[in-house]
Amino acid sequence: MNDEIFMNLAILEALKAYDEGEVPIGAVLIDESGILVCAEHNRIEQLDDATAHAEMLLLREGAKKIGRRRLSTCTIYVTVEPCPMCAGALVLCRLKRLVYGVTDSKFGACESLFNVTNNPALNHRLQVTAGVLESQCREIMQKFFYERRSKN
Repeated sequence: MNDEIFMNLAILEALKAYDEGEVPIGAVLIDESGILVCAEHNRIEQLDDATAHAEMLLLREGAKKIGRRRLSTCTIYVTVEPCPMCAGALVLCRLKRLVYGVTDSKFGACESLFNVTNNPALNHRLQVTAGVLESQCREIMQKFFYERRSKN
């Protein structure tokens, strides 16, 4: 699998979130054959739901499409390091692999603040690859928050 190709798909989702006024995080779920299962982006404001993170929406949709809650043969590509809620959900879904673009020093739960995805106390761990298209993912986030601060 080519991580950059799939991360570019996640970036397209992040740009949709950006255009909708959502924090621009996008994610895609890829099956073991390299086929796109589904794609999502943050919809927290749109759905008025604090749990409507790209990863959570993606896992729900992926489970429906695949027909089971365990996504043990799938890889998730997400533009920003998952938060504790999302990282926990990735573990509970028994995801095989996580690939993300940029770390999150305020909420990251894969390496920045916590390491939920590879915690030895848990019964499942994911393969994690960080920093794929990092500068592009960072740029989208920085631009979004710069514009938001400039309006206030």
